[in-house]
Amino acid sequence: MSHPTRRRLLARGLAGLLAAASTLGASGAQAQTLRPPAYPLLTHDPYFSVWAFQEELAAAPTRHWTGEPQSLEGVVRVDGQAYQFMGRAAAQDRALIPTVREQPYRARYTFKQPAAGWEKPGFAAASSWPEGPAPFTDNQGEHGTAWTEGDIWVRRTVRVPNPNTTGELRLLMEHDDDVEVYLNGVLLTKQTGFNSKYDYFAIPPAARQALHAGDNVLALHARSPQGGEYLDAGLYETVAAPAPLPLARQTGVTVTATQTTYTFVAGAVTLKVNFLSPLLLDELETVARPVSYVTCTATATDGQPHATQVLLSEAGTLATNTPYQTVATKPGQAASLRWQALGTTAQPTLAKTGDNQRIDWGYAYLAAPGRALLGTGNPQALKASFAKTGTLGTATTTATGQAQRVAQAAVLDLGRVAAAPAEQHLLLGYDEQLSVQYFGQNLRPWWRRDAAMTMDKALGAAEADYTRLRRKATEFDQQLLADAQRVGGRQYADLCQLAYRQSIAAHSIVAGPKGELLFFSKENFSGGFIGTVDVTYPSEPLFLLYNNELAKGMLRFIFEYSESGRWQKDFPAHDLGTYPQANGQQYGEDMPVEEAGNMLILTAAAVKMDGKPDFARAHWPTLTKWVGFLKRDGFDPANQLSTDDFAGHLARNTNLSVKAIMGIACYGQLARQLGDAKTADEYQTLARDLAKKWMQMAQDGDHYALTFDKPAGSWSQKYNLVWDKILGLNVFPPEVAQQELAFYLKHQQKYGLPLDSRKTYTKSDWIIWTATLATNQADFEALVAPIWQFANDTPSRVPLTDWHETTDAKQQGFQARSVVGGYFMKLLADKLK
Repeated sequence: MSHPTRRRLLARGLAGLLAAASTLGASGAQAQTLRPPAYPLLTHDPYFSVWAFQEELAAAPTRHWTGEPQSLEGVVRVDGQAYQFMGRAAAQDRALIPTVREQPYRARYTFKQPAAGWEKPGFAAASSWPEGPAPFTDNQGEHGTAWTEGDIWVRRTVRVPNPNTTGELRLLMEHDDDVEVYLNGVLLTKQTGFNSKYDYFAIPPAARQALHAGDNVLALHARSPQGGEYLDAGLYETVAAPAPLPLARQTGVTVTATQTTYTFVAGAVTLKVNFLSPLLLDELETVARPVSYVTCTATATDGQPHATQVLLSEAGTLATNTPYQTVATKPGQAASLRWQALGTTAQPTLAKTGDNQRIDWGYAYLAAPGRALLGTGNPQALKASFAKTGTLGTATTTATGQAQRVAQAAVLDLGRVAAAPAEQHLLLGYDEQLSVQYFGQNLRPWWRRDAAMTMDKALGAAEADYTRLRRKATEFDQQLLADAQRVGGRQYADLCQLAYRQSIAAHSIVAGPKGELLFFSKENFSGGFIGTVDVTYPSEPLFLLYNNELAKGMLRFIFEYSESGRWQKDFPAHDLGTYPQANGQQYGEDMPVEEAGNMLILTAAAVKMDGKPDFARAHWPTLTKWVGFLKRDGFDPANQLSTDDFAGHLARNTNLSVKAIMGIACYGQLARQLGDAKTADEYQTLARDLAKKWMQMAQDGDHYALTFDKPAGSWSQKYNLVWDKILGLNVFPPEVAQQELAFYLKHQQKYGLPLDSRKTYTKSDWIIWTATLATNQADFEALVAPIWQFANDTPSRVPLTDWHETTDAKQQGFQARSVVGGYFMKLLADKLK
């Protein structure tokens, strides 16, 4: 699981079900005390993933999982009075000096210390500096100027015809590392450290005086002592926003596996808004179809009739990487379903790679059955018209403009709402048309694998399924809650509900070149890599539990990479590239023992779930090559990275050694399932002999050490041991895990068990794996409780991070990643016992 690209990539029996169901309200959700760090709204894949990062839905813009605004706004109008219940329009701005995100530019630059006055307009020596395109970066995926470590000085002359501004002036910039920025020789800002995404920075009043009509010089000096370089900046004016509407009073919110439900009071009406992403893993076609439902249900609090309408608008930024890209809208209709769609005019399909990226090809859809009003226009104008008249006023069916200034909207007229609930729904979807580039071939998403399939048909199918899926999703949510609570307690069940949609939506389901199912992960905020093996490894319990075809779909392309001859090493690749381009490994370093152990273990797990060895048989020569590597080099690993590579290189890693032993044992188990008793005996005997040796070499009093050379008092979570229990390998004596568990229970911090003795941070997915080693419920719950407390208390209001500090619950890095699928290890263990 990859460290942020160098430093920048740092950036939960029948009795239980009945008991849970008995407490369900009309929303289909049990009373919930966990406060999620962020609330999932539309969750399908790494590009179509919209969240609320705050408690009150109307307190801030809704956001893509990366944090960039992708505004959904909701307004309810009761008896002529409008109340905002969802979102807040993202601030609009106007470029005086645009960044490269808005407009490509070239600038003079040098890597050599210039003379004094380099930042001033009249610095003549700059004319001899080379000129290159922005940004200045070491990221080869960016079409900019190469900059790899050291200092850089950049000068850019920009003509500003109208500098008369009334709004706030701010600098928009991404920098790595320390930077100082000048405008016409006046210092605008000086920042230390790095900023791995574009942020606004306040500038002093003198900046207004420095800005003038005509040519202006923006000068930047940045230094980067080690890898991770990026520099781009621009000057922007904040456009004044209209006065906000009064807010509906939010009275509740619940998160279940597939649904998030809010309740509001607006005047004399209670409004319930339900977001359903029907990610039902036993229905592959439904999971793959990128359509969510938003259902609005209103009742009068006084039993009297009240005229009620609801507006929902969707900003153009749902289909762009930046708010400055140009979008165009179009209408459509089939039978009783009508829609608006929007997308960029450029449509750069699969062109951009990297971590902090949003989709800018394909089309975002807003669809409504019945007689809902639909239209497009300026988001502020649409909302103002609705607030005044209950209609979209002068909205049109087509519009073109900058994404931040275009929206599509729907108005649902719920009529005169009284005591009986009035309900209508909308469908929100995304047609990416093409999902992944796979060794040069552009692949269709699974739902679109038939060339005859269109978004029109997908929306029609989703509408036909609406009533059934609402019922089935609610039943599934109740069952998951009951199952998780039965095996792990209520706090564990809360965490499973929170992790479910997040894990699935960090993947794309794709049809391979031969029609095979491929399930590609994206390393969200940990490098942006695609199909990373050691991200697949912790994610797999969820998919092994609910859909083994998806579990195998995360392994197929790694087998193919080796078997095609493109990857020739005797251990698996780390990844297949940088999302969405799967053209070959991009991570800068191999993880030999890590990935070989992962692939052998996960193949054995998939075969166990299948109940037949066909999947292993198809790849037996490759598995044999990989186990040969582990037999030779796995037991006492050389200095190398593991999945916890953010912790750095480590030689003689005892937990990594456990993984190698598990991989060898899994090969033996697979051989037995294939009918090869001799090979089975050989490798299972080898694994048990290595386990005995491991116990002798790693023993350190009341626990087992971090490394075989036993730094004084060192220790680590031996989470890889869980497969001995899950797969019934019986390699290590049970007392090994129990000794470790007893030790861990003494070393917990307020917000969890540290990963190891080197630092106090942790990985919450690994804690669940470690806790699954427990032989009694009390110990399991004791290890899970601090994770629940972390999720509830963390000040880092982002989609669940798996890497946090155990002393203060702060995010260390990563967010919205698939690896929280690992929370389902306890449920998987229960299924396989």
